[in-house]
Amino acid sequence: MREKAKILDQEAIARALMRIAHEILEKNKGTELLCIIGIRNRGAYLAQRLAECVKKIDAVNIPVGILDITLYRDDLTLIAAQPVVHKTEINFDINEKNLILVDDVLYSGRTIRAALDALIDFGRPRTIQLAVLIDRGHRELPIRADYVGKNIPTAQTETVEVHLQECDGKDEVVIIEK
Repeated sequence: MREKAKILDQEAIARALMRIAHEILEKNKGTELLCIIGIRNRGAYLAQRLAECVKKIDAVNIPVGILDITLYRDDLTLIAAQPVVHKTEINFDINEKNLILVDDVLYSGRTIRAALDALIDFGRPRTIQLAVLIDRGHRELPIRADYVGKNIPTAQTETVEVHLQECDGKDEVVIIEK
């Protein structure tokens, strides 16, 4: 496997997240009833960054949660014999709220389907909107993002890797050729 191309650098990721934050505020007419929930792992870091962008724009702290979808995956038996389940951290009521679900890469749509199933176990939100840093296409389910940092057409033989400072020591998005 080799790196084919660097798609986004640190500044481009920051600009994309700020743009998404503006779009979220415009669509939702402000921050009332707004909550952000990131899919563990990188989606959680991006959710926190989005909340910080919203605070820079509107000077409002909105609730941020972390969702672990491990037990909701349809490929659970393919991942590992003993998959590691992490804690979901949603310390606020999601009923009748406008939730922004955040992930790093939208690909087949199966991760998002699992996240939707998991969220419904926590309550009945008014809306669930999807924000992703990268949409690479190749959907297997009828799922689309409401907010996209960058659309990247990819081949099935390629992988999109999002590296974030919080867990990888750098901010970048690269395409890896298998």
